[in-house]
Amino acid sequence: MTTTLPDRPTHVLLDLDGTLTDSAPGIMASLRTAFTETGFPVPDDARLRRFVGPPLGLSLARAALTGDQAEAVVAVYRRELEAGGMYDNSVFDGVTDLLATLRDAGTTLVVATAKPQPLARPIVEHFGLDRYLTGGIDSVFGPAMEGAGEHAGKEKVVARALAASGGDQAGASAVMVGDREHDVHAAAANGIATIGVTWGYGEPGELEQAGAAAVVGSAGELRALLLG
Repeated sequence: MTTTLPDRPTHVLLDLDGTLTDSAPGIMASLRTAFTETGFPVPDDARLRRFVGPPLGLSLARAALTGDQAEAVVAVYRRELEAGGMYDNSVFDGVTDLLATLRDAGTTLVVATAKPQPLARPIVEHFGLDRYLTGGIDSVFGPAMEGAGEHAGKEKVVARALAASGGDQAGASAVMVGDREHDVHAAAANGIATIGVTWGYGEPGELEQAGAAAVVGSAGELRALLLG
């Protein structure tokens, strides 16, 4: 389902992995270690990249791991991330300037991510992106540290972000910005449109097929679309 973009969004919900930051190096390295230590075949790089963005439990289920097997992988993966893998990461070109411009234009900015909130907030703070968010680090929303068997959809995170920021109030017009199909579906479940970005981890055509209202290839294009 494609939801129409508002002319001038008052609230912008931003995905983290693949939208604001290039987190694939740390996530993929942590996953390689996790699969190796638990004795499961290590997926190739193309398959590992597909793990970046969606809830981890969902990706492991798609990899045909049982609940116990997935829990073992998650335990090692999380250990590796918290030991420093989550900072093997970088901010995409143009993102900082984009956030500054949107903030200065009065746009309410929040992060809505499938990454567990206890990991997402330190990453956002590490790269200094919290200074551009309307509520600082409190404007980073994600799920709790879910177990491997939990495939909670991102729609609940988007709902929380909208409610906390006022994006669901009368007179507000909100939009989601993300790089994967689950961003589009989560936004649509909450009645808002998604602008897809192609610099992330989505497959060719994924965003269009999911129903993104628009797809952009640079921070400059995104700025023009959001500010009119």
